[in-house]
Amino acid sequence: MTLLRIAARPMLASMFVFGGAMALRDPGPRAAKAQPVADAIKRVAPDLPVNGSNLTRFNGGVQLVAGTALATGRFPRLSAFVLAATMPPTTYVGHPYWDETDPVVRANQRIHFFKNISMIGGLLMATLDPDPHKKFIARRAKDKITEAAARR
Repeated sequence: MTLLRIAARPMLASMFVFGGAMALRDPGPRAAKAQPVADAIKRVAPDLPVNGSNLTRFNGGVQLVAGTALATGRFPRLSAFVLAATMPPTTYVGHPYWDETDPVVRANQRIHFFKNISMIGGLLMATLDPDPHKKFIARRAKDKITEAAARR
């Protein structure tokens, strides 16, 4: 594992570990934002014991586990994919800047919305890492050139 991966994975995962732990500990206002989603699920599956608090805690637990896995390099591509999959609903429900009338709140929500979109992009890039245990691509290319020159 390269030094870049050792540093980058925990940095990328940090918000998910922290946010997941906070959501598990205290769903608070996140639960109220998730309640409409819970209501929609209840209409489709009325027997499920789902509410905004449960959804928030479930999402937080998934983010905490996958974030910890990414940070420690355990199943890095799978954990990055799982985190990327949790982000669209979290972003849509958590940062609906289009519904805000206060310009300051709207601007703040828009920043968080696009920050999350950026995080999804970073996570998707992490899923494309061909082999997390290989050297950085530039180093692999240099090694191939050196090997080809040595064969001459």
